[in-house]
Amino acid sequence: SDFPPFRALRVFTVLAASDRHKDAAQSLGVTTSAVSQQIRILEDWFGTALFDRNVRTPVLTPTGRTLFQAI
Repeated sequence: SDFPPFRALRVFTVLAASDRHKDAAQSLGVTTSAVSQQIRILEDWFGTALFDRNVRTPVLTPTGRTLFQAI
């Protein structure tokens, strides 16, 4: 596909604007594991990490910041 999955992009934007995965999940009405799954789908689509996995709070990688600004 020419475009990343819309659902994954929506989850990405909510998570990028949130302080915690739990907050993003509650805002979206899904589980935290569903949030993580959609982020993995998007990262697989782009072929790179969008969030730093070494921290507890959602911190965008440089690629993630670029995507968030573009959206």
